[in-house]
Amino acid sequence: MYKIIGLGLFLLIPFLSKAQTVCSLESRQKLEEMLAQFSETDFSKNSTNELVILIGKKFLNTPYVEKTLELPGAEKLVINLNGLDCTTYLETVVTLVRLAKKGEFTFEAFEKELAHLRYRNGMNQGYSSRLHYFSDWIYQNQQKGILTDITQQIGGSPYPNVPSFMSENPKFYAQLADPFNLEKIKATESVIQERNYFYIPKSEISKLENNIQSGDLIAITTSMDNLDIVHTGFAIEKNGKIHLLHASSKNMEVEISEKPLSEYLAGNKSQSGIMVARLTGS
Repeated sequence: MYKIIGLGLFLLIPFLSKAQTVCSLESRQKLEEMLAQFSETDFSKNSTNELVILIGKKFLNTPYVEKTLELPGAEKLVINLNGLDCTTYLETVVTLVRLAKKGEFTFEAFEKELAHLRYRNGMNQGYSSRLHYFSDWIYQNQQKGILTDITQQIGGSPYPNVPSFMSENPKFYAQLADPFNLEKIKATESVIQERNYFYIPKSEISKLENNIQSGDLIAITTSMDNLDIVHTGFAIEKNGKIHLLHASSKNMEVEISEKPLSEYLAGNKSQSGIMVARLTGS
C-alpha cells in the first residue's frame, strides 16, 4: 500500500535535472515515445520544411496553455508537450526537426537543443538570457546558423522595431521585480532597437505569399509601438493558399487556421504584417 501511494506522489513531481530542467513525467513520456518513433523513421528524403509540417501536425489538437515558462525562482528550462502556447509550440517543433535531421533521439539531446534555441548564446544564464522578444529570437537564431530571416528577400519593407513593452510594464512579469533582470531587459531592448528589421504588411501578403513555403516560420508583427511580435506559427499550404499552423489562443488548441493567412490578419487591427524565416537546410 505504501509503495503504491509513494509512486503516485512521485508521478506528480516534475522531473528536475542537474541543469534545472523542469518536465512532468507525463510530458517526458510523451516526448520519449515520440523520439523512439522518430528513431525508427527514415527522414533522409524529407526536406527541413517538409519535416516542420510532418512533425508540426503531430501536435494538432494539443491544448493551448500560456505562461508555462514563467516559474518562480531561478530560470529553468521548461519542457512541456502537453500544453503549448504559440512560441513553445514553435520551439518544440523546431527542436524536434533539428534532432530528426541530426539523427539524435534522446531526451538529453532534446534538452540541449531546446536550450540552444531558447536562450541567448545557447545557454540558460538566467531569466534575462531567455529570448523574450521574438524578433530577437529570430535574429539570435540566425546568428547561430539555425535559420535565415528571408523577409527582406521576399519583398519585405523596413519595420520600425522599437520594443519596450517589458521594461515599461514590469508588473506583468514577476521576474522583473528584480532590478537586475529589469536592467538586463532594458539593455536587450536597446540593442534590438539598433537593428534593421523588415516585415510584409498584411495588405501585401496575398501578392507575396507565393514566395512563402510550407514549413516557413511566421511571426506576426503588431501596430503597437512598443511591441514587436504578437503571434507565431508555421506557414502551411492549403488549397493553393498559405494558412497558419499554430497554437491558437482563440480556439485553445494547436490547429490549422480556417482562413488563409492574409485573411487571418485582415480581421485583426493589432496585427500589422509578418516576418518570415526559414530553417537552414530547407
